[in-house]
Amino acid sequence: MIKRLLPLLVLLTASCGTAQASEAQELRYQGSVGAVTFPELAEDLGYLAPLKLKWIGNTISGPQDIQAAATGQTDFGGAFNGAIVKLIAAKAPIKAVISYYGSDKNSYQGYFVLADSPIKSARDLIGKKIGMNTLGAHAEAVLKEYLKRGGLTPAEVKQVEPVVVPPVNTEQSLRQGQIEVAVLGGILRDKALERGGIRPLFTDVDLFGEFSAGSYVLTKQFIERNPGTTRKFVEATAKAIQWTQTHSRDEVVAKFKEIIAKRHRSEDATAVGFWKSSGVATPGGVIAPLEFQRWIDWLEREGSLTHGQVKAADAYTNAYNPFGANR
Repeated sequence: MIKRLLPLLVLLTASCGTAQASEAQELRYQGSVGAVTFPELAEDLGYLAPLKLKWIGNTISGPQDIQAAATGQTDFGGAFNGAIVKLIAAKAPIKAVISYYGSDKNSYQGYFVLADSPIKSARDLIGKKIGMNTLGAHAEAVLKEYLKRGGLTPAEVKQVEPVVVPPVNTEQSLRQGQIEVAVLGGILRDKALERGGIRPLFTDVDLFGEFSAGSYVLTKQFIERNPGTTRKFVEATAKAIQWTQTHSRDEVVAKFKEIIAKRHRSEDATAVGFWKSSGVATPGGVIAPLEFQRWIDWLEREGSLTHGQVKAADAYTNAYNPFGANR
């Protein structure tokens, strides 16, 4: 009897903590040109096996990325938490499962003006154009918070114009006078500062301190049908985040360059050489309640949500994250 049970016990042990064979074994996703996402890092480090990623293209828009996940074009997507809340309010059956980006003293979004610009305060932005990568996401939400704290009325806020500018063109648009404020982060910020002639009006860290700002989402249907795959994906991504949080900058940059070289997408790996930190505020990307409640409160003030329409506890879960399953 014991001999007959041994093969079954071995099989059960081998399957523990991994996705079951009947569940999804391949995850479709969108990447980012010249950058490495945490799931891509997780796969390269061996954390994701036996799951595999299937790259279907690139995106620069968080709202578009989570919309693709919500409609089944991809299996997961990532965006600013406020954009996730808005999509949930629109009845999209999605749930955030892990934080993947944020802001700290090394990784942040700055709102820059020309060095000789007369713009000194929020009130000076009335009638001005602010260039950012996409609307309805992180950059616009932070801008609106800055304007509110600066004492602008709702009517005055509407006179400040956020405009979409491709990230690679934002600095040039500022210097040519096409916009008065440029939202810059990462290598684009660092290179612009290196060239001089600009100064920060404010940063997102000035307003909120260090915080995680965006999460990866899965559909509720995907989670229900693929609990093992969901757990494996979140665990692997959490371990990849922690890997960057516990290894030196040089090690992380070297690994990112190695991954970009191996995937053969005809990319320039220069940008990852400017990597400074994950920006994720918690170990392994655990989601803190405030990271959703802050933006729910903002959207309610904006009139985009009615009070209680979306509850933070319903927007995310840490149940699959080994670094904070009880939070």
